[in-house]
Amino acid sequence: MASAVLKVAVAGFSRCSRFTLLRAHSTTAPLHQEVPGSLWKLGKLNHIAIAVPDMEKATALYRDVLGATVSEKVPLPEHGVYTVFVELGNTKLELLHPLGEKSPISGFLQKNKSGGMHHICIEVDDITAAVAELKSKNIRTLSAEPRIGAHGKPVMFLHPKDCDGVLVELEEA
Repeated sequence: MASAVLKVAVAGFSRCSRFTLLRAHSTTAPLHQEVPGSLWKLGKLNHIAIAVPDMEKATALYRDVLGATVSEKVPLPEHGVYTVFVELGNTKLELLHPLGEKSPISGFLQKNKSGGMHHICIEVDDITAAVAELKSKNIRTLSAEPRIGAHGKPVMFLHPKDCDGVLVELEEA
């Protein structure tokens, strides 16, 4: 099988090499990859968080205009945010609005007046092992220890400067 794919890739090299090689590679990549030699496993995308300047307006957009199922607004004082979850079937959106003057979302909205994507959340099967290994690989975290997140599970945020400019939240599945 592998030799057949290689022959097709080589035969198509002169016509459209980039497409052929990328296509051959992309169809063989596994959907779930375990970190080699690791004690933890990266899981699925849990949610994409969006900072919003007007929670009621944003909630109405997803519920009334787009027809999505949305949760009630929930205050999370320990994180300085209000949250609303929008169910999408294969994942969720987390709408974030500042709670209190020291909210990290306040600073984000000062820089991005109309809001925008704040972070992505990826599940891990063992957050303690994941954080220990990532720290050993010089990935900075935004807190010393995992904290309980919006789903009542331990979470840890990874520094965006170490994650290609993306704020990544890990959540124990």
